[in-house]
Amino acid sequence: MMFKVSRTLAVSFLISTSLLFAQAPAAGKPKPRVVVIGVNGMEMDVLRPLILQGKMPNLTSVIKRGAYGKLRTVSAPNCPRVYSTLFTSTTPEEHGVTGFIVGGVTANTNMLKEEPIWSILSKNHITVGMANVPATFPVMPVNGYMISGMLTRGKNCEDGVLCAPKLSEVEGGSAVYPASLKPELIKNVGDYYVDCERMPSAEELQGHESEVINAWLKKVDLIRAQQTQLFSYLLENHPTQFTWLAQSCEDRTGHWLYPIAPYNAGYNPKVNAVREDAFPNQYIAFDKVLGVVLQHIDENTYLFIVSDHGIKPLREFEDTDPHMHMDHEKTTPVIAKHDFADGDEVPGAFFAMGPNIKHDLRLMGLEASVYDIAPTILSLYGIAQPTQMHGHVLAQIFEGSANIVAQK
Repeated sequence: MMFKVSRTLAVSFLISTSLLFAQAPAAGKPKPRVVVIGVNGMEMDVLRPLILQGKMPNLTSVIKRGAYGKLRTVSAPNCPRVYSTLFTSTTPEEHGVTGFIVGGVTANTNMLKEEPIWSILSKNHITVGMANVPATFPVMPVNGYMISGMLTRGKNCEDGVLCAPKLSEVEGGSAVYPASLKPELIKNVGDYYVDCERMPSAEELQGHESEVINAWLKKVDLIRAQQTQLFSYLLENHPTQFTWLAQSCEDRTGHWLYPIAPYNAGYNPKVNAVREDAFPNQYIAFDKVLGVVLQHIDENTYLFIVSDHGIKPLREFEDTDPHMHMDHEKTTPVIAKHDFADGDEVPGAFFAMGPNIKHDLRLMGLEASVYDIAPTILSLYGIAQPTQMHGHVLAQIFEGSANIVAQK
């Protein structure tokens, strides 16, 4: 099935699904509430010490009340490639979004060849809310709202790759559905930055390392504060049965400010010794965002925290390849990457809590994968897994497998 959506098909989809939503039964068993938080490039090797030091109390509380472990990703993982796999539970070759650039064009939702989870849920009368999720531009009609994140095109960033446009500066497509929500957000949240700032180039850094790094991190703090305000506003004023929120600054910081030692490949004391706390501090800051989200979650809500992949320092044997030290438009010097050919080297992270989910359960090895997230969520709503999906329901995290599928 091709899920490529033209303007005409999008309008047709909206009309037909609106009729379906209007005919949805008013009575019956309440639908479950599910909240997903995506954290780009969350690295367990950096996360674990912070948890042990007590610097991430909110994530620690989720671990104690739920299941957690590494999340197997795809080969040569990158953000749009993996997120589209999370959406569809199909391979990159099948869903069509194989990287940041596909056939010379920036990855976008019109490339999707398989139906994403937000569409499946909408057609099954589940209200959907998505905000700041990568690879969701341009937005599509849903039974609720959709606000794009990474890869949103905007002013002074026509290709959409790693842009940081304000909401009012978006160009080349719609960043908000329904359109009426955009002025509401600007009025009540502000004209926030849609995505994290592009990393500085080698030329920008040279001779001004400390100044540029500190200014860039200060901008990250501003963007995270704005996004937190967005999440809080949406959860309070536009609650939905299914909500997916995401952040991307963690990954971008890790690429060039990962806390490495002088013996690691690519170490540059002028850059890497300026803010050794930068990358760990991203997770401490995320924990505060999580705390805000938890204020809107009760014991009957399912919470999933997922990362598309981890991130690791460059390998020593790559020191002979100068291209391995440049990333994102080949301008920024990096010391950590995630697009290794073997995705098992950089697994993501997985956390879950909610009704019937086991407490303090550690998943060993790579029991869970990015293919399993969509099937597991669909099962909670009693929706049969489409035949094209490759993943399976994560039955092992629930107290009783007979209880994992909700009744329609």
